[in-house]
Amino acid sequence: MKQPTLLSYQNYRYLKLASLLAIASMLAYIAHNPSVKPSGGTWLGYTLGTIGTLIILLLLAFGIRKRSYQSTLGKLQGWLSAHIYLGAALVIVATLHSGFEFGWNIHTLAYVLTLLVVASGFWGMYFYIRNPARMSAALRGETLEQHLLAIAEIDNHSRTLAMNHYDHVNQALLASNNAPLFENFWQQFSGKNPQCRTAAVTSLLIASTEKMTGEQAKINAAVYELQLQKLARLNRLRHYTRLKTWVDSWLIVHVPLSIALLAALTAHIVSVFFYW
Repeated sequence: MKQPTLLSYQNYRYLKLASLLAIASMLAYIAHNPSVKPSGGTWLGYTLGTIGTLIILLLLAFGIRKRSYQSTLGKLQGWLSAHIYLGAALVIVATLHSGFEFGWNIHTLAYVLTLLVVASGFWGMYFYIRNPARMSAALRGETLEQHLLAIAEIDNHSRTLAMNHYDHVNQALLASNNAPLFENFWQQFSGKNPQCRTAAVTSLLIASTEKMTGEQAKINAAVYELQLQKLARLNRLRHYTRLKTWVDSWLIVHVPLSIALLAALTAHIVSVFFYW
Protein backbone atom coordinates (compact mmCIF):
# COMPACT_ATOMS: atom_id res chain seq x y z
CA MET A 1 0.00 0.00 0.00
CA LYS A 2 1.37 3.38 -1.03
CA GLN A 3 2.21 5.62 1.92
CA PRO A 4 0.53 9.06 1.93
CA THR A 5 2.81 12.03 1.42
CA LEU A 6 2.49 15.52 2.82
CA LEU A 7 0.80 16.54 -0.44
CA SER A 8 -1.76 13.72 -0.33
CA TYR A 9 -2.30 13.86 3.44
CA GLN A 10 -5.75 12.63 4.53
CA ASN A 11 -6.87 12.10 0.94
CA TYR A 12 -5.81 15.63 -0.11
CA ARG A 13 -7.81 17.25 2.70
CA TYR A 14 -6.02 20.58 2.60
CA LEU A 15 -5.85 20.71 -1.19
CA LYS A 16 -9.65 20.46 -1.21
CA LEU A 17 -9.98 23.07 1.55
CA ALA A 18 -7.58 25.49 -0.16
CA SER A 19 -9.26 24.97 -3.54
CA LEU A 20 -12.69 25.60 -2.04
CA LEU A 21 -11.39 28.78 -0.39
CA ALA A 22 -9.78 30.03 -3.61
CA ILE A 23 -12.83 29.26 -5.76
CA ALA A 24 -15.21 30.86 -3.24
CA SER A 25 -13.03 33.98 -3.12
CA MET A 26 -12.98 34.26 -6.92
CA LEU A 27 -16.74 33.73 -7.25
CA ALA A 28 -17.40 36.33 -4.54
CA TYR A 29 -15.09 38.79 -6.31
CA ILE A 30 -16.83 38.21 -9.65
CA ALA A 31 -20.29 38.57 -8.11
CA HIS A 32 -19.32 41.62 -6.06
CA ASN A 33 -20.65 44.85 -7.54
CA PRO A 34 -19.52 47.72 -5.32
CA SER A 35 -20.47 51.33 -5.99
CA VAL A 36 -16.77 52.18 -6.09
CA LYS A 37 -13.82 50.48 -7.72
CA PRO A 38 -13.04 47.09 -6.06
CA SER A 39 -10.36 47.46 -3.40
CA GLY A 40 -9.38 46.38 0.07
CA GLY A 41 -11.72 49.09 1.44
CA THR A 42 -14.99 47.39 0.42
CA TRP A 43 -16.81 44.86 2.61
CA LEU A 44 -15.46 42.06 0.43
CA GLY A 45 -11.99 43.58 0.58
CA TYR A 46 -12.13 43.61 4.39
CA THR A 47 -13.47 40.05 4.43
CA LEU A 48 -10.72 38.77 2.14
CA GLY A 49 -8.16 40.77 4.10
CA THR A 50 -9.31 39.15 7.35
CA ILE A 51 -9.15 35.69 5.78
CA GLY A 52 -5.69 36.42 4.37
CA THR A 53 -4.46 37.65 7.75
CA LEU A 54 -5.74 34.52 9.48
CA ILE A 55 -4.03 32.34 6.86
CA ILE A 56 -0.74 34.20 7.35
CA LEU A 57 -0.94 33.80 11.13
CA LEU A 58 -1.69 30.10 10.68
CA LEU A 59 1.27 29.71 8.32
CA LEU A 60 3.54 31.47 10.81
CA ALA A 61 2.21 29.22 13.58
CA PHE A 62 3.67 26.24 11.72
CA GLY A 63 7.14 27.43 12.71
CA ILE A 64 6.10 27.16 16.37
CA ARG A 65 4.26 23.86 15.94
CA LYS A 66 7.18 22.05 14.31
CA ARG A 67 9.34 22.85 17.35
CA SER A 68 6.66 21.79 19.84
CA TYR A 69 7.48 18.09 19.95
CA GLN A 70 4.96 17.34 22.72
CA SER A 71 2.11 19.22 21.08
CA THR A 72 -1.21 17.42 20.56
CA LEU A 73 -2.52 19.99 18.05
CA GLY A 74 -2.58 17.65 15.07
CA LYS A 75 0.16 15.76 13.29
CA LEU A 76 3.12 17.70 11.97
CA GLN A 77 2.59 16.21 8.50
CA GLY A 78 -0.94 17.62 8.51
CA TRP A 79 0.33 21.04 9.53
CA LEU A 80 2.88 21.00 6.73
CA SER A 81 0.29 19.89 4.18
CA ALA A 82 -2.00 22.74 5.27
CA HIS A 83 0.99 25.10 5.21
CA ILE A 84 1.65 24.31 1.55
CA TYR A 85 -1.89 24.41 0.19
CA LEU A 86 -3.12 27.38 2.23
CA GLY A 87 0.02 29.25 1.20
CA ALA A 88 -0.97 28.72 -2.43
CA ALA A 89 -4.57 29.83 -1.74
CA LEU A 90 -3.21 32.92 0.04
CA VAL A 91 -1.84 34.25 -3.26
CA ILE A 92 -5.36 34.33 -4.73
CA VAL A 93 -6.98 35.73 -1.57
CA ALA A 94 -4.35 38.47 -1.20
CA THR A 95 -4.57 39.44 -4.88
CA LEU A 96 -8.36 39.73 -4.77
CA HIS A 97 -8.15 41.62 -1.48
CA SER A 98 -5.96 44.23 -3.16
CA GLY A 99 -8.52 44.77 -5.92
CA PHE A 100 -5.51 44.83 -8.26
CA GLU A 101 -4.57 48.26 -6.93
CA PHE A 102 -0.84 48.60 -6.43
CA GLY A 103 1.48 51.47 -5.68
CA TRP A 104 4.58 52.55 -3.77
CA ASN A 105 3.10 52.04 -0.31
CA ILE A 106 3.06 49.70 2.69
CA HIS A 107 0.02 47.85 1.32
CA THR A 108 1.76 46.80 -1.88
CA LEU A 109 4.89 45.97 0.11
CA ALA A 110 2.86 43.55 2.24
CA TYR A 111 1.44 42.00 -0.94
CA VAL A 112 4.86 41.63 -2.59
CA LEU A 113 6.31 40.08 0.57
CA THR A 114 3.38 37.64 0.61
CA LEU A 115 4.25 36.52 -2.91
CA LEU A 116 7.94 36.20 -2.03
CA VAL A 117 7.23 34.17 1.11
CA VAL A 118 4.95 31.79 -0.80
CA ALA A 119 7.43 31.49 -3.67
CA SER A 120 10.31 30.73 -1.30
CA GLY A 121 8.08 28.18 0.45
CA PHE A 122 7.47 26.34 -2.82
CA TRP A 123 11.18 26.53 -3.53
CA GLY A 124 11.83 24.84 -0.20
CA MET A 125 9.10 22.24 -0.80
CA TYR A 126 10.73 21.33 -4.11
CA PHE A 127 14.05 20.60 -2.41
CA TYR A 128 12.46 18.80 0.55
CA ILE A 129 10.58 16.45 -1.77
CA ARG A 130 13.35 15.96 -4.31
CA ASN A 131 16.61 15.92 -2.39
CA PRO A 132 16.36 13.51 0.59
CA ALA A 133 16.17 10.42 -1.67
CA ARG A 134 19.04 11.77 -3.77
CA MET A 135 21.06 12.47 -0.61
CA SER A 136 20.62 8.87 0.48
CA ALA A 137 21.59 7.62 -2.99
CA ALA A 138 24.70 9.83 -2.97
CA LEU A 139 26.05 7.94 0.07
CA ARG A 140 25.54 4.55 -1.64
CA GLY A 141 23.85 2.95 1.37
CA GLU A 142 26.50 4.07 3.86
CA THR A 143 26.32 6.67 6.61
CA LEU A 144 28.39 9.84 6.79
CA GLU A 145 30.38 8.30 9.65
CA GLN A 146 31.21 5.24 7.55
CA HIS A 147 32.47 7.41 4.71
CA LEU A 148 34.62 9.50 7.05
CA LEU A 149 36.01 6.39 8.72
CA ALA A 150 36.86 4.84 5.34
CA ILE A 151 38.63 8.05 4.26
CA ALA A 152 40.63 8.09 7.51
CA GLU A 153 41.70 4.47 6.92
CA ILE A 154 42.74 5.32 3.35
CA ASP A 155 44.81 8.24 4.66
CA ASN A 156 46.56 6.06 7.23
CA HIS A 157 47.28 3.31 4.71
CA SER A 158 48.53 5.82 2.13
CA ARG A 159 50.93 7.43 4.61
CA THR A 160 52.28 4.03 5.63
CA LEU A 161 52.90 2.97 2.02
CA ALA A 162 54.41 6.32 1.03
CA MET A 163 56.80 6.49 4.01
CA ASN A 164 59.80 5.96 1.74
CA HIS A 165 58.37 7.97 -1.13
CA TYR A 166 59.57 11.34 -2.38
CA ASP A 167 59.27 14.15 0.17
CA HIS A 168 57.04 16.28 -2.03
CA VAL A 169 54.60 13.38 -2.43
CA ASN A 170 54.47 12.86 1.34
CA GLN A 171 53.90 16.57 1.86
CA ALA A 172 51.07 16.55 -0.67
CA LEU A 173 49.49 13.54 1.05
CA LEU A 174 49.72 15.23 4.44
CA ALA A 175 48.17 18.41 3.03
CA SER A 176 45.30 16.43 1.50
CA ASN A 177 44.65 14.69 4.85
CA ASN A 178 43.97 18.00 6.57
CA ALA A 179 42.14 19.66 3.67
CA PRO A 180 38.48 20.69 4.08
CA LEU A 181 35.79 19.25 1.84
CA PHE A 182 35.24 22.72 0.36
CA GLU A 183 37.44 25.79 0.36
CA ASN A 184 34.52 28.16 0.98
CA PHE A 185 30.78 28.18 1.68
CA TRP A 186 29.78 29.00 -1.89
CA GLN A 187 31.38 25.86 -3.28
CA GLN A 188 28.81 23.86 -1.32
CA PHE A 189 26.11 25.03 -3.73
CA SER A 190 27.95 23.59 -6.73
CA GLY A 191 29.32 20.52 -4.95
CA LYS A 192 32.71 21.03 -6.57
CA ASN A 193 36.10 22.00 -5.22
CA PRO A 194 38.54 23.00 -7.99
CA GLN A 195 41.30 23.22 -5.35
CA CYS A 196 40.78 19.62 -4.16
CA ARG A 197 44.07 18.49 -2.58
CA THR A 198 43.35 14.81 -3.18
CA ALA A 199 42.85 15.42 -6.91
CA ALA A 200 46.18 17.27 -6.87
CA VAL A 201 47.83 14.25 -5.21
CA THR A 202 46.54 11.89 -7.91
CA SER A 203 47.98 14.18 -10.61
CA LEU A 204 51.29 14.29 -8.74
CA LEU A 205 51.39 10.50 -8.47
CA ILE A 206 50.77 10.12 -12.20
CA ALA A 207 53.66 12.49 -12.92
CA SER A 208 55.89 10.58 -10.48
CA THR A 209 55.18 7.22 -12.12
CA GLU A 210 57.37 8.06 -15.12
CA LYS A 211 60.41 8.43 -12.84
CA MET A 212 59.98 5.13 -10.99
CA THR A 213 60.71 1.49 -11.54
CA GLY A 214 60.51 -1.74 -9.55
CA GLU A 215 59.20 -1.71 -5.98
CA GLN A 216 58.86 2.04 -5.82
CA ALA A 217 56.62 2.01 -8.90
CA LYS A 218 54.41 -0.63 -7.24
CA ILE A 219 54.12 1.49 -4.09
CA ASN A 220 53.29 4.52 -6.20
CA ALA A 221 50.55 2.58 -8.01
CA ALA A 222 49.12 1.32 -4.72
CA VAL A 223 49.01 4.83 -3.23
CA TYR A 224 47.48 6.12 -6.46
CA GLU A 225 44.71 3.49 -6.27
CA LEU A 226 43.99 4.42 -2.66
CA GLN A 227 43.79 8.09 -3.54
CA LEU A 228 41.35 7.35 -6.35
CA GLN A 229 39.15 5.54 -3.82
CA LYS A 230 39.40 8.51 -1.48
CA LEU A 231 38.57 10.94 -4.28
CA ALA A 232 35.47 8.91 -5.17
CA ARG A 233 34.28 9.07 -1.56
CA LEU A 234 35.02 12.78 -1.33
CA ASN A 235 32.98 13.40 -4.47
CA ARG A 236 30.07 11.47 -2.95
CA LEU A 237 30.31 13.57 0.20
CA ARG A 238 30.46 16.76 -1.88
CA HIS A 239 27.39 15.71 -3.83
CA TYR A 240 25.58 14.90 -0.58
CA THR A 241 26.62 18.24 0.95
CA ARG A 242 25.47 20.11 -2.15
CA LEU A 243 21.99 18.56 -1.92
CA LYS A 244 21.79 19.19 1.83
CA THR A 245 22.94 22.80 1.41
CA TRP A 246 20.12 23.49 -1.03
CA VAL A 247 17.63 21.87 1.38
CA ASP A 248 18.86 23.99 4.29
CA SER A 249 19.57 27.25 2.48
CA TRP A 250 15.98 28.12 1.53
CA LEU A 251 15.24 28.79 5.22
CA ILE A 252 17.86 31.54 5.13
CA VAL A 253 15.52 33.29 2.69
CA HIS A 254 12.11 32.05 3.85
CA VAL A 255 12.37 32.89 7.56
CA PRO A 256 13.57 36.53 7.21
CA LEU A 257 10.94 37.13 4.51
CA SER A 258 8.27 35.72 6.83
CA ILE A 259 9.35 38.04 9.63
CA ALA A 260 9.36 40.99 7.23
CA LEU A 261 5.87 40.01 6.06
CA LEU A 262 4.58 39.97 9.64
CA ALA A 263 6.00 43.46 10.20
CA ALA A 264 4.56 44.78 6.91
CA LEU A 265 1.20 43.14 7.60
CA THR A 266 1.04 44.78 11.03
CA ALA A 267 1.85 48.17 9.51
CA HIS A 268 -0.74 47.57 6.77
CA ILE A 269 -3.50 46.77 9.29
CA VAL A 270 -2.59 49.67 11.60
CA SER A 271 -2.55 52.15 8.71
CA VAL A 272 -5.94 50.92 7.44
CA PHE A 273 -7.76 51.16 10.76
CA PHE A 274 -6.13 54.32 12.09
CA TYR A 275 -5.45 56.46 9.00
CA TRP A 276 -8.18 55.50 6.52
